[in-house]
Amino acid sequence: MTEAHTGTAEAPTGTTGRADPIGLTAPAEAAVPQPHVLREYALLADGERGVLVGPRGELAWMCFPRWDSPAVFSALLGGRGHYSVTPTGRFVWGGSYDPGTLVWNSRWVTDGGVVECREALAHPGDPDRAVVLRRIRCLDGEAELTVRLAPAADFGARPMTDLRRDSASGDWTARLGHVRLRWAGAGDAGPRPGGTGGEELGTTVRLRAGQSHDLVLELATRPSAPTRLDPDELWRRTEDAWTRTVPDLDTSIAPDDARHAYAVLRGLTSGSSGMVAAATLGLPERAEEGRNYDYRYAWLRDQCYVGQAAAVNEAFPLLDDAVRFVAERVLDDGPGLAPVYTADGSPVPDEQRIALPGYPGGAAVVGNHAHRQFQLDTFGEALLLFATATGHGRLDSEGFDAAATAADAIAGRWQEPDAGVWELDDRRWAHSRLTCVAGLRAMSAHTRAACRWRDLADRIAASLDDCVHPTGRWQRAPQDPRVDGALLLPAIRGAVPAADPRSRATLRAVLSDLTDDGYVHRYRHDPPAAGPDAGGDPDPVEGAFLVCGFWAAMAEHQQGHAVSAARLFERNRAACGPPGLFTEEYDGTQRQLRGNLPQAFVHAGMLEASQRLARPVGDARA
Repeated sequence: MTEAHTGTAEAPTGTTGRADPIGLTAPAEAAVPQPHVLREYALLADGERGVLVGPRGELAWMCFPRWDSPAVFSALLGGRGHYSVTPTGRFVWGGSYDPGTLVWNSRWVTDGGVVECREALAHPGDPDRAVVLRRIRCLDGEAELTVRLAPAADFGARPMTDLRRDSASGDWTARLGHVRLRWAGAGDAGPRPGGTGGEELGTTVRLRAGQSHDLVLELATRPSAPTRLDPDELWRRTEDAWTRTVPDLDTSIAPDDARHAYAVLRGLTSGSSGMVAAATLGLPERAEEGRNYDYRYAWLRDQCYVGQAAAVNEAFPLLDDAVRFVAERVLDDGPGLAPVYTADGSPVPDEQRIALPGYPGGAAVVGNHAHRQFQLDTFGEALLLFATATGHGRLDSEGFDAAATAADAIAGRWQEPDAGVWELDDRRWAHSRLTCVAGLRAMSAHTRAACRWRDLADRIAASLDDCVHPTGRWQRAPQDPRVDGALLLPAIRGAVPAADPRSRATLRAVLSDLTDDGYVHRYRHDPPAAGPDAGGDPDPVEGAFLVCGFWAAMAEHQQGHAVSAARLFERNRAACGPPGLFTEEYDGTQRQLRGNLPQAFVHAGMLEASQRLARPVGDARA
């Protein structure tokens, strides 16, 4: 039996929770959660979608049912959907993850005590159902927290309707367009017109030291099973799943951070094996520069980076996922391979603006124009991934077929201009060709077509005379003499030996021309210099690219420069906020994160570097 409600708040009728007494009353009116700097957001993820949690306990971003679906919580971009658990009165904030998990613990020290909110997406994820777990615990003194549930599907266009409370269980149910909602643990909450313009449920939770209270929110695309949302059982399953999922990684030079990076990457990887580049869209790389992108899709290159990092750490499930997803795309699309797909392998839509204000300095854009580009290096990265998997005995017959398809695509298209690793205008980028050389040479050791593939690699390598700078280093393209952070990868991946003079000259140029206090920029944005070298300080058009910092650390280690490698690694490892999440860029002047959060390939770079730097310099595996 259910009771229909029309939006009038009710007085509390009793106590509830895991310990008595806990008072629940309708909260006072509160403002819509305002955005924070990116370093203060934590990530919850279950592989199928993610949630960003702010320092005031607000779930400010969540798309449902999948990564690239419209958001049900969109306060991060100025929308009206959120779900907040916030201490009343004055407080200071902190937090931490349970090691090797994406279980986040927000902690607030208030005037009256210390209180935590432990939160997670129930793991492993279900493509059609998401469960948000929140356990409020008073650790010392007394606590009072305001709870507000104000979801709005379709980026805020569809607030709750058909709001009802079951008189037996106390669970609330509602509809958000086609999304079904069930909320347990707030039976005495009161509905009221939301401050965001739609229906809202709210309550106040009061606890004393040692008491706790559970809230469980279920979102589903189909009717829920008629079973109780048991928080203890859901927490147990989630904790067990993370324990099984994330390895120890004890041989890394930074095992705790390596495990955290692995957990982030695991959380971004769906049951279909596709890994999204980030959980968000429209977070600006630089205010008012127009660089606002939707990264809720699976870039094949990024997933190859993750597979390489996982293999170096002998953490094979992520390697297997990468091989499976990339091989399927290569076999399906052959030489017409797109660089990016949705997490289930579908085409990515074109870019369009949506009706949200956007994160300050940014614009809310869905879709991504990169799906129309030709990016030659993606084929080379795929071959590198397949070769690595073969070396660990983890490539099946379908993977070998995909490798042959990728090599044939390179043979047919390597002389065409492409958009390159940074998705720019079409040129004959040095990095793209060198990546194909590396992939062909690596995979030729495992195929009957070895002679043909090595010959193709040699022909591509010979063509690169047009990308050797007068100073002896690699340059970006025949008509672009600038150095590029991505040009560190060919030596790391084996396109050319680390001892090759071009490798060493490129590393010196990156360190002198693109590096500022240990942070590495991807390239200079001023026009190509007319002289023999660009020189000077990196210009401030954008932040440093953190993945380039980790590449530089690996390149220095490969050259035997252990101290410099460690400094670069530690500098870039620290370029995050309290939750330990990286974005694509880091503003070294303001010490702020820039771009979408969390950026998968940066976590992959950290994960790989943490293992390579643990090996002695000169070790062939490094």
